[in-house]
Amino acid sequence: MKIAILSYDTTLYSTKRLKETGEELGHDMRVVNYLSCYMNITSHKPSIYYNGKPLESFDAIIPRIGVAKSFYGTAIVRQFEVMGVFCANESQAISRSRDKLRCLQILARDGIALPITGFAHDAEDIDGLLEFVGGVPVVIKLLEGTQGIGVVLAETRNAAKSVIEAFRQLDANILVQEFIQEAVGVDLRCFVVGSTVVAAMKRQGAEGDFRANLHQGGKADMVELTPEEQKIAVKAAKSMGLNVAGVDMLRSNHGPVVIEVNSSPGLEGIEKASGIDVAKKIIEFLAKNALSGNK
Repeated sequence: MKIAILSYDTTLYSTKRLKETGEELGHDMRVVNYLSCYMNITSHKPSIYYNGKPLESFDAIIPRIGVAKSFYGTAIVRQFEVMGVFCANESQAISRSRDKLRCLQILARDGIALPITGFAHDAEDIDGLLEFVGGVPVVIKLLEGTQGIGVVLAETRNAAKSVIEAFRQLDANILVQEFIQEAVGVDLRCFVVGSTVVAAMKRQGAEGDFRANLHQGGKADMVELTPEEQKIAVKAAKSMGLNVAGVDMLRSNHGPVVIEVNSSPGLEGIEKASGIDVAKKIIEFLAKNALSGNK
């Protein structure tokens, strides 16, 4: 099979692992910088040009679209879809997951447990918004944030008001969520491929930091998921329409709650923590489904 990895940086761990693993499995792998692509949008012969030349045909693509480049990246993925190429994750699914508010609304529609979440445009009734999510402490998130950036824990009402007012002065869109105190700075990353959780890890925030993101100094360890947690992770990925997803959840007193679904989950942390060759799972899924014509 000829497989393209859409990535702007060939040196990234996930990009390198996917390329090397695909080649080991006998596939023709190529990394394509989607930012260097441009499109010929016609009904009779849609095409993609790369570095000034028509891009060769591929059997499948693996999108690794950066958050800051979501609009253009998903447009390129959509062009591959128009051309009939199998996509590990389709453009609409990537767009759904990148919009945090839309993601939570879809998960809620499908009955997936979430932290109590509030969203408002005006900051005039901050007291009402805080009461809505159960009072302080609360987690305040920028909709455009990623990797733990733009996530603040406000432990007092005055602190929450100050943060919300500051974000609103910047005309930023924010979510206000209940703080799951019993999670004690630990979350679960469930790596879903197809209809299976192929690997999982427990992430612990750095000392004094409630955020469990590895990019913010957290650490990761192997974890055994319960059947309920596995079921919820797969259901969350399917709700987004994602074949490959990182589903993040917290263990609360009332059961697991999903906090985020990631369409381009990193491989380094999960492979090192779990000891599982996740890249191989992705390539095998792609080969099986692209060749059979499954969507």
